[in-house]
Amino acid sequence: MGLPVRLHGHRQRPQHCFMYGTPPVGGIARFIRKTPLVRAYLGPEGRPGTRAVPVGNAVVSDAERDRLRAGGSGVMNDQQPERNSECEPGTGILSVFGQQLKLLRVREGIERPEFGRLTGYSAATIASFEQGRRIPPGKFIDRADEVLNAGGVLKASKEEVARAQYPAFFRDAARLEAQAADLHVYANHAVPGLLQTEDYARAVFAMWRPLLGEEIIEQRVSARLARQDLFSRTPLPMISFVIEEAVMRRPLGGVEVLRGQLEQILRRGRERHVEVQVMPTDREEHAGLAGPFNLIGARDGHRVAYVEAYPDSRIHSERRAVREFEEQYGLLRAQALSPGESLAFLEKLLGERWMSKRLCAP
Repeated sequence: MGLPVRLHGHRQRPQHCFMYGTPPVGGIARFIRKTPLVRAYLGPEGRPGTRAVPVGNAVVSDAERDRLRAGGSGVMNDQQPERNSECEPGTGILSVFGQQLKLLRVREGIERPEFGRLTGYSAATIASFEQGRRIPPGKFIDRADEVLNAGGVLKASKEEVARAQYPAFFRDAARLEAQAADLHVYANHAVPGLLQTEDYARAVFAMWRPLLGEEIIEQRVSARLARQDLFSRTPLPMISFVIEEAVMRRPLGGVEVLRGQLEQILRRGRERHVEVQVMPTDREEHAGLAGPFNLIGARDGHRVAYVEAYPDSRIHSERRAVREFEEQYGLLRAQALSPGESLAFLEKLLGERWMSKRLCAP
């Protein structure tokens, strides 16, 4: 069953946990609080047939609350799509946004074909947006807000709608990442998403199992590239990576794609607020055998650890757990090549004969 969500409950979600795939607890609630039209649509009591309470006081079920208390960390199981459903097309934030969009359009007396012409989309696409079956891009939301005289109501939802383009298990992590003061990444399977080129990212998503549709692949590639705005954000965050040598040699998408990817890592590694370190395969000591993780530091000094390991992904916010990841990362940096040595390694790798030969092969 999907997560039961009540707009009329009294219990609050534990504040020390982040749970993936449950936007109604945070995302939808914030969205509803920001949008007066949705208040009017839901009625003065927040939900038909319930007593009046503050709109947005959404909670999870008793069983889910108890599970969170017992676990201490947010968990999203990617094998249980019903837990993701609140933010998937046709439900959750997209459904609420679509209803809101339709109400505003009808209020202005504009038919779908005309509205599509004014915003640059077909009537069929407008219908998909209104039914919550497609994720509307930010430029459409901006234009729709102007055309429908929404007074910023639609624009207020842009951040929450944009988060729906990420896989459910990554949405909260993406929000924290975008606001990070410092970010530290250990990767041992593939090049970290923040460093990926468009071609490499597309190759990664094309290999995803179960298979993703072409539209979903393009959507996720765009979302991954958009995350890289972090490198040019003001103030600049401090970012570091420790990446396994095997990742640098694995030609996902082909050797030409790998070459472009290595060149991108070199460029990023030369930026003054970015450090890239390579973990050589021949190291006899290794502190990261438990798998990849990210450390995300907020501007207030609080830090969380994000662990992505199929089929579960977690955010750890308890100080004890985060400290353990910090210790691992410190050891990994000490065991890896220095940033200068790592850039020299990448330059040498790009010049190796196996890569040049395969690039020149017919």
